[in-house]
Amino acid sequence: MVTAPSKGLVVEGLRKRYGDHTAVEDVSFTLAPAASLAIVGESGSGKTTTVRMLVGLERPDGGTVRLDGRDRSARPRNRAERLARAREIQMVFQDPYLSLDPRVTVSGCLDEVLRLHTALDATARRARVAELLDQVGLGAREAAVLPRRLSGGQRQRVAIARALAVEPRVLVLDEAVAALDVSIQAQILDLLATIRREAGVGYLFVTHDLAVVRHIADAVLVLKTGRVVESGPTAHVLDAPEHPYTRRLLASVPRRGWDPGHGSPARAT
Repeated sequence: MVTAPSKGLVVEGLRKRYGDHTAVEDVSFTLAPAASLAIVGESGSGKTTTVRMLVGLERPDGGTVRLDGRDRSARPRNRAERLARAREIQMVFQDPYLSLDPRVTVSGCLDEVLRLHTALDATARRARVAELLDQVGLGAREAAVLPRRLSGGQRQRVAIARALAVEPRVLVLDEAVAALDVSIQAQILDLLATIRREAGVGYLFVTHDLAVVRHIADAVLVLKTGRVVESGPTAHVLDAPEHPYTRRLLASVPRRGWDPGHGSPARAT
């Protein structure tokens, strides 16, 4: 009998249906503490549904989710348990503006999280807000403004700071750099790498961008129509893919000689 790891995130047989449609079927994986796993696939592959179940935004129809040996599959029994689970796994979305209150300053957004999840007094919360902003490369000027006054990259930094405020064990990043310019993407990815190294938080990175995967992930899970078709270390999956679907995803990445009509490099004529 194989014993599940007692540390980290362990997902076994996760399943979700919407009527006659199976969105996720028998998805299993392990995320070790401070590791980074990319979940990749085309639109409709089940990536976002999977992570929404992990953070509690959707209830699975089957399977188990354990974090450090604690079962997260059942419905929380009370508010305290619900808040405790929320602190363990936090999520950063593709569009940070939609998840930030446009009427509240950046410092107010962070302070609200601290008031909900910690027992810090006002002075300690102000110090913690400043610390969080510094951690993501922002300062007093950004703290005092409304989210609409910030660039897209700055707003994403605020969203990351807010997620880190509760010191999560796992940070889920759902296409978190997809809407950013390439240069800003690189800055955010470097920031995330630094945070993972210093804070020891594990990453689940949901993306369709395989260049991002190579930069940020230790391992890759490939989903197709809700099922895992391939998984393994990033270098192995991207450099020597075994499943035809994974090879097709890689062939669709634009590069020199790429032919969009065939999803693969055009042949010289």
